[in-house]
Formats: sequence, structure tokens, C-alpha cells
Amino acid sequence: MAIYKILFGTYTKRISQGLYEAELDTDAQQLQNATFIGELTNPTYLAISKANKVYAVENRDGQGGIVTLDNSVRPLAEIDSQLSEGSAPAYIGVDEARQLIFAGYYHRGTVESYSIQPDGNLTLVDTWQNTGSGPRPEQSTSHIHFANLTPDNRLVAIDLGTDEVITFDIQDNGTFSETSRFRTEAGFGPRHIRFSPDGQYAYLLGELSSLLSVLKYNTEDGSFEHVMTASTIPNDWTEHNGSAALRLSDDGQFVYASNRGHNSIAVFKISNEGSEIERIQLISTEGEFPRDMNWDINQKFLVVANQDTDNVSLYARDNVSGELSLLQKDFTIPEGVRVVFEY
Repeated sequence: MAIYKILFGTYTKRISQGLYEAELDTDAQQLQNATFIGELTNPTYLAISKANKVYAVENRDGQGGIVTLDNSVRPLAEIDSQLSEGSAPAYIGVDEARQLIFAGYYHRGTVESYSIQPDGNLTLVDTWQNTGSGPRPEQSTSHIHFANLTPDNRLVAIDLGTDEVITFDIQDNGTFSETSRFRTEAGFGPRHIRFSPDGQYAYLLGELSSLLSVLKYNTEDGSFEHVMTASTIPNDWTEHNGSAALRLSDDGQFVYASNRGHNSIAVFKISNEGSEIERIQLISTEGEFPRDMNWDINQKFLVVANQDTDNVSLYARDNVSGELSLLQKDFTIPEGVRVVFEY
């Protein structure tokens, strides 16, 4: 039997107080023991370092940024905050090799890098600002929704507002400089990206278009080339949908996307050495507005947080077919957004 602990980031607009923790019992195949562990305002995204520090987004007194929390104690103990005027980031990435944190600011259109100090505190190193817009109402300005490492240790940022994927070279001290820029079709609204195990292909999820694209990644200069695109929703779906989370199986055979509106998980089979995708399953999330989803270390179980219905659904994943089957749908986490397993 294995018991895995899971951290949940949330919105705190209605009933949530901040960060929560729960357990996955792999024998019982059930989530259990939801516990409130840290009071923050709209901690919608978080990341855990190997040093067991939690880096969570926070809004406080008109300022937004990142707080560093000690994950070895309960409730979580705040040890540092990096806040500045404006909203909090939408994404936090950890670079363990260079001991850096990357933050993508959706409302500011910026990417920031921070150096991790020995005590876990952060020091701001560099800030990059994007400009531009797209054709959809949600694209009036730059909206960075992702900032994390490529397989060859560059930095890639995804701009939902400008329909761009921007690649940077990173120095060991955390400074970074733009090296390549890829533009999607207009209105694609890119949100998150995942790379194939061999680093040759990337899978780019469009929030505004409900599309998933395969891109060829060029390690020489960090550039991307479009290969193909498939829909995350049925062709006859006419109501609003916004794709959100994206997960790729370790074997590179399957990719999963959550649909907010259609309230489903789209499962795609990957073929032709990573260059082709085919949707093979659409399964209900048994709740409304599914945000993040994540799986255990063996990728046998998938946990999906439904923000608007305050419930988390648990699925078994068939490692051969890639398909999901529902195990549990009534586990309560208020306003759930982010799902992170602790190891």
C-alpha cells in the first residue's frame, strides 16, 4: 500500500481559505483526509522544490508575487515573500540545477527569474516584458501563462494574449535573453506546453481555441515549427469552453487536456515518433470548471480539481490504452485549482 500526499492550490473567492492537503490511498483507490494547511489569498499556483519548500502565488494588500513556505511543518510556515505592485503570477517553475525560480505573470505580461538562496528565500534577478495583443476579447494585451524549462534547459514562455511561444537562453545566475519566437494561428490562445521524452516535439494547448497542437522543437536555436492540430472538444460543441491543464505520460504515448465548459478530460494517443496525435477518449470530470490535474509517481491515478463545484475527481489510468476510468467524484476541496503530489 502507498499513501501519497497531495497539495491543492485554490481561489479564495467564496469558501476556500488558501492551501489544502489530502491523501491518495492507492490500495483503497480513494482520496482521503482533506486538511486546511495554509492561509493565503488566491494561491492558485504552487510548486515544490527538492528542498521541500513550497513556492506559492499570493495577493496581499494590492501587491502580488511569490511566497516561500516551509513544507516540513503544519500549518505551512511562511519564510519569505517577494511581492510587488500588481497581480500575482499564473505560473511558477523550478530550475533545480541552477537553483532558480521562474514566474509568468498573466496580467502583467512579464517573466521573472529569481535566485534561490540556501535558506529557500528568493532574490529577483531578471524581468522580461512582452507587448502585443490578439484578435479575441481575452487578448487585449500580453498574458504570460507559462514559464518553465525546455528539455535542453532553455526557458520557454507561453503568451495567451499575443499567441506566442517565446524561447530564452538562461545564464547560470538567472539572467535570460530571447532567442526565438513562434506565433500560433490567430486566436489560438496558448496556455501550457509539454515536451516529448526525447525533446523533439512539443504539445501546445490552446485555452481560447480548445485546440492541441504538435510542434517540432529545434534544439539548435530553440525555435518551433507547427506539425498538426487537433480539437480537445467534440465538433458539435457550441457552448463556451476553455482548455486548461496539460499532462504528458512519461512514456510519451499519451497526452491529456482538461476542458472547462465541456467539463471533461480529453485523452490523445501519440504516434509516429511523437509527431501525430489522435483523440481517443473524452471523459466527464464529474464537476464544473476543471482546472489542474496531476498523477501519482507511477501515473496509475489521475486527480482532477473542479473549481466551481468544490470537488475533486479521481481516475484510474490504464498505462497500455491510456484511457481513464472514474474511481471517485465527491471528494471536497473548495475552489480547487492546482494539484501537486508531494514526494
